[in-house]
Amino acid sequence: MTTVKTLLEIPELRLRLRTGAGQLGRAVSRIYVTELPDPSRYVSAGEVVLSGLLWWREPGDAGPFVAALARAGVAALAASGADTGGIPPDVVQACAQHRIPLLEVPADLSFAVITERVVLELAAARGREPSGARKRLLAAATEDISLPALLRQGAIELGAPCWVLSGTGRVVAGTAVPPEDLVAHFVPGREVTVHDGYALIPVGGSFAVPWLLAVAQPEPGELAAELAELVRLARARADQVRRMSGRAAEPLLQALADGGPVGDAFAASGLPADTELRVLLARAPDESPALAAEVVAELLAEARPLVGVVGEDAYALVAGPGNWMRAAAEALTRLDRLMSLSRFHLGSGGPASVDGLHGATQEARHAVELAARRGGRIELVAGEDIAVHQLLAAGAPDELRRSVRERVLGPLLAYDAAQGTDLVHTVRVYLECSSSPTAAARALHVHVNTLRYRIARASELLGVDLNDFVTQVDVYLALLVTV
Repeated sequence: MTTVKTLLEIPELRLRLRTGAGQLGRAVSRIYVTELPDPSRYVSAGEVVLSGLLWWREPGDAGPFVAALARAGVAALAASGADTGGIPPDVVQACAQHRIPLLEVPADLSFAVITERVVLELAAARGREPSGARKRLLAAATEDISLPALLRQGAIELGAPCWVLSGTGRVVAGTAVPPEDLVAHFVPGREVTVHDGYALIPVGGSFAVPWLLAVAQPEPGELAAELAELVRLARARADQVRRMSGRAAEPLLQALADGGPVGDAFAASGLPADTELRVLLARAPDESPALAAEVVAELLAEARPLVGVVGEDAYALVAGPGNWMRAAAEALTRLDRLMSLSRFHLGSGGPASVDGLHGATQEARHAVELAARRGGRIELVAGEDIAVHQLLAAGAPDELRRSVRERVLGPLLAYDAAQGTDLVHTVRVYLECSSSPTAAARALHVHVNTLRYRIARASELLGVDLNDFVTQVDVYLALLVTV
């Protein structure tokens, strides 16, 4: 049996115990990498949780994280303080409070080396040395951390083509061209889904967006499961790199969210000065902003976006041409079947150069607010598809919207409420039909004389001439802010 004490005694790992000397006999089942502030949905009993502490921002952050580990019954936390100037004191205190052994990882030791050594130790403890095929897979996973290299070695050892597929339908890596829309046949909750001679194995990990290992074999063996585990570890490493690149973009995203100067932050982000960017803003109201950031990063993976969280919003900056909102919509349609997102709203602005990024950010913010007002569970709105009058109306504060609604439409709304009529709807249809009584009457399925009477009555109640263009603009904008 592999215990926490066993890992401390592996000389090449150089792990140092910071707290938890009384819990070193805990059995270890596997190693798991996470940087989520709340890993509770993904950790399980017996795991050694490996973390670079990217979730830690300030004192107090450690309590909820370590409490989640304790509730799950993890064996230990192995943490590197390379990015936090050492392990923060509140991490040590939280681990002591919740009786979680804390192992400090040397700053110069890669997570890949730790993972390989722990996996080998667990394999040996199960009473069998790793086979030649497993050893070669482990070597591929640690000597070349690229996923394509791992898949190439996996295909050789399995004797069959294999791919890693995202829940969005994207081919993350593979050795050939996979069958079209293979992900659509995956059954969530199954350990293996077999379809038309192909096996689909879920790749675990602390990720909301699922990945699958597809193998051109109807009955994959234990080696395929081992490959899926190594894919999980490779994904965790890649996600750590993504989060680090996102940290470089944080000052720029913060400046865009706050309306502050972006010049120095843009230069620090590493983006070319002449780059035109689209700004995307994602919200998952019933989930954490970190989950929204992961989803938008996966939806736009081929564009290699800079992604980060500011407050309750997830921001993404995408460079280069392309209809990324359309691509995101198509990917989200596939993903929705596997993820069960309760609500997800995405808005975009731009493209814009550095001087126009604030305007593009405001456009994205108005777009995502319009997406939320549409009322659908999943809504995407591109700023370029919003009419100017809609964009202006969406930008008005709620207090101003209520004031305009009451000032311009108050008498009409009161009349409809008292009489059980719907003159407000009649006026809107009339204006949207370019003030044509014939077209409006046809749209409302009423006689044209009835339409003219209703418009005259509405004009009388409002005290305006609804045939005057400026008045029509004011009334129509007031109608828009009521929806």
